[in-house]
Amino acid sequence: MSGSNQHLAKQLQSKDATREPAWVRKVLLSISIIVFLGLLILPLVLVFIEAFRQGIQVYFQALIEPDTLSAVKLTLLTAAIAVPLNIVFGVAAAWAVAKFNFKGKTLLTTLIDTPFSVSPVIAGLMLVLMFGTQGWLGSWLQTYNIQVLYSVPAIVLATIFITVPFVARELIPLMQAQGNEEEEAAILLGASGWTTFWKITLPNIKWGLLYGVILCNARAMGEFGAVSVVSGHIRGETNTLPLHVEILYNDYSYSAAFAVASLLAFLAILTLIIKTWVEIRQEKNNSSTT
Repeated sequence: MSGSNQHLAKQLQSKDATREPAWVRKVLLSISIIVFLGLLILPLVLVFIEAFRQGIQVYFQALIEPDTLSAVKLTLLTAAIAVPLNIVFGVAAAWAVAKFNFKGKTLLTTLIDTPFSVSPVIAGLMLVLMFGTQGWLGSWLQTYNIQVLYSVPAIVLATIFITVPFVARELIPLMQAQGNEEEEAAILLGASGWTTFWKITLPNIKWGLLYGVILCNARAMGEFGAVSVVSGHIRGETNTLPLHVEILYNDYSYSAAFAVASLLAFLAILTLIIKTWVEIRQEKNNSSTT
């Protein structure tokens, strides 16, 4: 190696050669902090300030109102139905995409990503076109006196559609990175498909699966657009927590609106804490295996 090449290699290996000027780092750091504080932390703090502005008694009174409790129950019920169904679909879709080659694989991947590209309001309108009075299935549903639109089933269907990608999109790259060697070895040793899944595949994807479930649950509880279209906004029956916040705010019940919003914010913070814990455990698991 010539002297000039050696000198260049030393420069590339030195810290100063790969560092940005100090002013660039300070500017980037300042922008990040300003955006973080101004767009994330400050609004979150203001929500809690407004929620407790009239005292803790008013705050808890807003949370124990019958309509609020009904909204909480509906939100939890919707998440309890949508998340497990998306777990089943997400694992099955990820397993199919990552472990097998078949015609239509690209189409399946595209369909999984559809809720990311379609507005939630459009998703709600699609359900109206399907289950509304003038929809494709409207007359048939009326014949058998089945109520889908403006009821709990429509809210669950809208939430399932919006949250479909989260589990699958978290597992597909993870399964592709892991490869098929362990599953193939287990099958060659005589293990059945179910045994291979429970003993090999599931333990390898458990942290990624939990991560996807957390994101799916957070979106299910916070979904507004699609649910707003199909719910009918019936107080005490078809209002989830986000819809209830909107109704309280439009009725000038600001303290109650911010109290319920703070409950959603608390659930979001709790989700972030669990998400961070899962990421730490996943990193430790990856480092221990390597």
